[in-house]
Amino acid sequence: MAMGSNPLASARIMEIDEVREPSHAPMSVSEAVGAAKAQVGAMPVLAVAGEVTGFRGPNARSGHCYFQVKDDSSAMDVIIWRNTYASLGMQLRDGMAVVLKGKFDVYVGTGRLSFIARGVELAGEGLLRQQVAALARKLEAEGLMAPERKRRIPRFCVRVAVVTSLSGSVIDDVKRTLKRRNPLVELDVVGCAVQGPGAPVTIMRALEVAAQARPEAILLVRGGGSFEDLMTFNDEALARAVASCPVPVITGIGHEPDTSICDMVSDRRCSTPTAAAESVAPAIDEMVAAIEGRRLRMGAAMGALVSDRNQTMLALDARARQAMVTRVSHERTLLDSLARRRCLEDPMSLVEDRATQLMQSEQRLHDSVPRILDRAVHDLSAQAVRMRTVGEGLLRPHEAVLGRAAASLEALSPLAVLSRGYAMVRDAEGHVLCNAADLEVGQDVSVLLGRGGFEATVTACKEESTEG
Repeated sequence: MAMGSNPLASARIMEIDEVREPSHAPMSVSEAVGAAKAQVGAMPVLAVAGEVTGFRGPNARSGHCYFQVKDDSSAMDVIIWRNTYASLGMQLRDGMAVVLKGKFDVYVGTGRLSFIARGVELAGEGLLRQQVAALARKLEAEGLMAPERKRRIPRFCVRVAVVTSLSGSVIDDVKRTLKRRNPLVELDVVGCAVQGPGAPVTIMRALEVAAQARPEAILLVRGGGSFEDLMTFNDEALARAVASCPVPVITGIGHEPDTSICDMVSDRRCSTPTAAAESVAPAIDEMVAAIEGRRLRMGAAMGALVSDRNQTMLALDARARQAMVTRVSHERTLLDSLARRRCLEDPMSLVEDRATQLMQSEQRLHDSVPRILDRAVHDLSAQAVRMRTVGEGLLRPHEAVLGRAAASLEALSPLAVLSRGYAMVRDAEGHVLCNAADLEVGQDVSVLLGRGGFEATVTACKEESTEG
């Protein structure tokens, strides 16, 4: 580490020498480094301003950053630990002006003095860049830089408005570019200030005036300059005006490395004002070549399409012809087969065939009836014999029962009594008379004998005799 004269460091070294002088014993390297580390560690927190140089980091393994800060006459080693660097919210690089807050420390292994930075702030232009980065993050979080928000700009714009300073060479470059590439483009120019404290307000007013003319695009352009000169286009209000403009905005601010907030929120960002003008006005020869190329491609495509359709039509025609030939052949075959039918050649043949079939059926019926009757008679005779046999078998037990019943009836029958010489008398109403007292003289009665009977008239009645 190279450093200029430092009274505080010299005083600390003198104190160490004065402490060791009485004993005159030499110190080991470890003791010397340890004493230096103790003295350096007692130093207060310092704020050091300088320029970053030799920046290395974050380290691939540890994540720590190592670099130097310098001024016109001195430089010192600086270390930023991984967690501290991650919390900065920015990336350091060579040439940045910074203010470091931290303390010196001595590495025991090598005795090297380094400044351990606990905080980093940008100074000068670096502070401005930090503010711009913070605004960019804010607008990005709101979605103003989202690609899907950006509007489509026609490849060939018929009417274009230019918002820029009328005193610079930028407007002449834009006019010259449009005239060279495509003189058909109509150009509206709206002047404004592009640098200075009041420039953002004049640019916003110019954007409103340009949008009222209803162009297809607005070119917001400016020539190159320092970072401070271009700070006008990092204004938050102007950036929001560009994003909300009803007409698509194309920016061409500064040179290729310069990127402003307005570039980020615009619908198209070009590296220079000339590139912005070229983006809305393709060259005439390029358009002619493009149109000719499209004409050739369209002609080739149409020819291929016609050829393809012609081949398709020829194939369909061949298929239709083949199908028609096949259908006609099929219909001719069917017609020939119908024409060869006997019913068409001799219509009476149907009647004759039917008559012949009827006569044959009649003959078969006549021949089959006797056989059927003989078979039926034979079957009936056999069935009659079987029925007689079965009937007799069925009646035999009943005949025995009936014989016994008949014998019982015979024994109980009054006719059997009459056959032994008795008679049965009935009155005119058919009532059997058992008592002579029921008779009257002159009454007609019927007398039933064992065989036959007769009618009689009562001439006298006799009472029943009590004698044995």
